[in-house]
Amino acid sequence: MTDSALAPIDALLRTHIAEYPGFPTPGVLFRDITPLLRDAAALRTVIQHWKTLIPEGIEYIVGTEARGFVLGAPLAYEIGAGFIPVRKAGKLPGNPAGLSYDLEYGSARIEIPENSLPAGARTLVVDDLLATGGTAAATLELVRRFDVEVLGATFLIELAGLAGRDQLPGVPLTAVWTIQD
Repeated sequence: MTDSALAPIDALLRTHIAEYPGFPTPGVLFRDITPLLRDAAALRTVIQHWKTLIPEGIEYIVGTEARGFVLGAPLAYEIGAGFIPVRKAGKLPGNPAGLSYDLEYGSARIEIPENSLPAGARTLVVDDLLATGGTAAATLELVRRFDVEVLGATFLIELAGLAGRDQLPGVPLTAVWTIQD
């Protein structure tokens, strides 16, 4: 896709993503997607564009709590795929599969229902933001325990300067909006 074709999406996101310096900790610039979510037309435009960036044949979209749910579910709907949530620890009944990992401002644990993905399923991981790559790498590691075919990972925003891609070698990645700083 050419730079001129991306200009309308970039402009839309620039006006629909709020920035909060120093949240949740000093030195972090939080990007809030709430303005995008409250504008139905803008959200639909983004989802329609986003589906053109991802591979065909996806059976399941795996979205990471919480913004990966909000964006992954409508994307799954648009392409006719199932949606599987990856939750924070302690939110699922039974014996969920889980993984603890470090991120840029602490540590976390994610879990997925134990029987959520059939072996061989063609999956795509979705989240709102690729920063340092810790959450995405953990999600991919957890999903791969189900012996699925991971077709890639996709993000609404990629912060290229934080090199999150480096944590995801060999995984095809797409982002709707790449920020170079």
